[in-house]
Amino acid sequence: MTLLFINARLIDPEAGTDSLGALLVQDGVIAEVLPEGMEPGQLFRARNIDEASAQVVDCSGKCLAPGIVDIGVKVCEPGERHKESYKTAGLAAAAGGVTTIVTRPDTTPTIDSPETLEFVTRRAQADAPVNVLPMAALTKERAGREMTEIGFLMDAGAVAFSDCDHVVSNTKVFSRALTYARSCGALVIAHPQEPLLSAGAAATSGKFAALRGLPAVSPMAERMGLDRDIALLEMTGAKYHADQITTARALPALERAKANGLDITAGTSIHHLTLNELDVADYRTFFKVKPPLRSEEDRLAVIEAVRTGLIDTISSMHTPQDEESKRLPFEEAAAGAVALETLLPAALRLVHAQQLDLPGLFRALALNPAKRLGLASGRLSADAPADLVLFDPDAPFVMDRFKLRSKSQNTPYDGQRMQGRVLATYVAGTAVFTN
Repeated sequence: MTLLFINARLIDPEAGTDSLGALLVQDGVIAEVLPEGMEPGQLFRARNIDEASAQVVDCSGKCLAPGIVDIGVKVCEPGERHKESYKTAGLAAAAGGVTTIVTRPDTTPTIDSPETLEFVTRRAQADAPVNVLPMAALTKERAGREMTEIGFLMDAGAVAFSDCDHVVSNTKVFSRALTYARSCGALVIAHPQEPLLSAGAAATSGKFAALRGLPAVSPMAERMGLDRDIALLEMTGAKYHADQITTARALPALERAKANGLDITAGTSIHHLTLNELDVADYRTFFKVKPPLRSEEDRLAVIEAVRTGLIDTISSMHTPQDEESKRLPFEEAAAGAVALETLLPAALRLVHAQQLDLPGLFRALALNPAKRLGLASGRLSADAPADLVLFDPDAPFVMDRFKLRSKSQNTPYDGQRMQGRVLATYVAGTAVFTN
């Protein structure tokens, strides 16, 4: 099949450009990036393309960018399918311009064996309209006592290994797992946090948390966890990705580790980029995430780290929770928020505030996650997969959580005015969502 996008505002994160042009797609891959003004008929004749079998999409000056690669999505199969399934997560991802979701292993049971991994892979292939790449647990049952069979899990399709928000506190176990992962060429994704210091915390320590009477954790707990992981990286030489860096205190350690040549990258979540600790306000549990929302100073420091490339990726950290888990006192409520559909419009807040430009935003949303995972996607270049998102960055709307496609609607953006709508999402040149 041949697909030609014309009158498009091409957002190329690899070249760092935002320009008008056209994009030719053939057999599911990008065939050519074309300058503005070439007539479709002229193009088809020059390349011996049968016009009858080609589809022309007039983008009318809207933005065409690589599809988002989202690291750290929780799909609640197996075990909690009432919160989210591969079908609903896939539909939500497509509606949000996410063409590849990298799923977390914190399910019930944990994805820590080839058999469980094969089960979720089959479910994803059958039900999800977008690409699904599974992570597997680093230790069995994410208990931090015994590492999983990393080699066998890689053979079964695991693209990375993580115990998610369960920090492996036993440094001997973690160092052995890192050493084995290095020998297999596996990527380890960790949650930088000092587990004892952060246990039971529902907010970030400070005046606001004290006034609200909430159990809190110092931002230093993230710095301490990252410092420990960096020391073990120096010892083992493993490939490492910090799932969420959310505080200014952790940034100098990350900068030193990169300067020292360690194989380390870092991400942050869209909620920590667009919300702060004051949004909790009257104990609104939809704003309870892990790690907790930070101060405005931390938020601005993390945005600047994304702009400069110190923080490599932005993810949704999509964590569905049902009403029963959220309609509780703030301290007792489950942490997490859905974000597959809200990731792009929320991220565009940073563009409208002139804190990031569109190529820089898609470098963190698409290009860098793809590069870290060794994927060919995330680019607008010849031979890259035609995983694309067409969106209007200026279209205003009011978020209504009951219109979300996820089974759970625990979004902190409910009722907020947002700008930026996905118009269409393509996976391998096939439209999986149109608005």
